[in-house]
Amino acid sequence: MTVALPRPCRPPDDPHAAPPTGPPAVSAADAVSPADPRGRRQWRQWYECVLGWPTWPAAEGRPLELITGVRFDALGMPAEAGFAVLGRVPATGPVALDGRARRMWFLTAVGSADELPGLLAWLEWGGIALELSVLGPGGRLVAPEPSGARRALRGPYGPGGAVEAVWVRPPEPGGSVEPTLPVTGLGGDGGAPDLVRLVSAAATECHRNRLLRAARARRDQPPDRPAGPGDPDDQALAFSYASRISAGTRPRSFTL
Repeated sequence: MTVALPRPCRPPDDPHAAPPTGPPAVSAADAVSPADPRGRRQWRQWYECVLGWPTWPAAEGRPLELITGVRFDALGMPAEAGFAVLGRVPATGPVALDGRARRMWFLTAVGSADELPGLLAWLEWGGIALELSVLGPGGRLVAPEPSGARRALRGPYGPGGAVEAVWVRPPEPGGSVEPTLPVTGLGGDGGAPDLVRLVSAAATECHRNRLLRAARARRDQPPDRPAGPGDPDDQALAFSYASRISAGTRPRSFTL
């Protein structure tokens, strides 16, 4: 899939207007009129004209989406694990929260999606079920509410009510996103965060989250119910070596 980077643009309804320089402001008329796509178009202009990020056109009743694999890839994990990672890795680059899917997405350097399987194997997480996912070339990520946009008027997928996704660590308008994205290497180039450290922390927190869910499930079971090898969470509890990773006792875990 070939995607052209957006060029500096002007609002299509006013070719003489200056390109947008800040988050879109939404009027009450935009919020209450489902036939008027102005509010949604303003969101798209913010991403394409202010940040220079390609987007996927929003169909009726669907959210605007960002196309991955062009300016960034994305590493996804359950929201609970993501919040724990935020507390352990202070420099991550932009981070988005998809509230409907309860997943957090960390933007990473282009090409990192292809590196994830090898990184997990090198960190000795291979063969362990983790709720990590990646979006690379051709992937689409629900576009969060533009950073700084008015919060009084929002809709299911844009202005008018509750939004589907928000920025937890927003991108900086007017600046290139690439120097802020995690890349392979201890510290990365130009001050970019280290992808290995981010993946290690994410894997640790995803595994810890699964162990905690398994423990809660066992605690909530009737006391007379015998445990068996077919229980869905037995595998998570069986990895005693991986459990040591959760405690940060393995040198290669890079636990922060």
